[in-house]
Amino acid sequence: MTLDHGGLSRSYRLHAPPGYAPARPVPLVIALHPYPGTGLEMSQLFGWDTVAEREGFLVAYPDGVDGGFNAMVCCGNADDVGFLAALTGHLVDTWHVDPDRVYLTGISNGGDLSFRAAVEAGGTFAAIGVVSGGFIGERTNADEYAPQQPVSVVTFIGERDRYALPFRTGIDRWRQRLGCTPVTPPPVAPAEDVTLSRARCADGSDLDVYLIGSMGHSWPGASGDRLSAPEVEVNATELIWTFFAAHPRRV
Repeated sequence: MTLDHGGLSRSYRLHAPPGYAPARPVPLVIALHPYPGTGLEMSQLFGWDTVAEREGFLVAYPDGVDGGFNAMVCCGNADDVGFLAALTGHLVDTWHVDPDRVYLTGISNGGDLSFRAAVEAGGTFAAIGVVSGGFIGERTNADEYAPQQPVSVVTFIGERDRYALPFRTGIDRWRQRLGCTPVTPPPVAPAEDVTLSRARCADGSDLDVYLIGSMGHSWPGASGDRLSAPEVEVNATELIWTFFAAHPRRV
């Protein structure tokens, strides 16, 4: 499908589950590919269609311009935050998406854009799920660069990722700016080699951070040909959806 935005015809794929009924509000997950990549590739890599069919939500897979999104540190200069907001509004109007259950997920360049959109598209996304991406780059140096409306976050960082340090630094900034404090009792580690920290932020949003010791720049539990880490004993797609399902938009 296509949607005109910013003087461009932007393309995206949309997956509807069996039994989709236009009269019933439905959650939406927008899944953002890495650079270089496409929405088609994103739809084939990490199993989102399978989860959507089981749980009954829509998945949209936008294409970046020239294979990339204008995120935190790259790629291009398209108004991708505006496009994601426009795409959400379009799907709310035409596919009866529940505006309180719109979620954003992505890996690498797509994960970076998820953080940018969480800050700059206030009120659009209830939660984001970021894999091997981060709250990084010059924008994050400004103390005021933070969401003005609650957006919950679940993120997965591989300790062997060459970007692990900036990703962790970015999460520390997020915690500080949003006044996030650890929950008690702390969560139990979901698997060997995986550490989970959980915090509740001052605006009522939640922050879950999975640190995976043996993983690089990958998607935990995926078995595709690219950016997959099937050896990790957690499945990021399943965990992200579980997190999303528990976090409708807070107002």
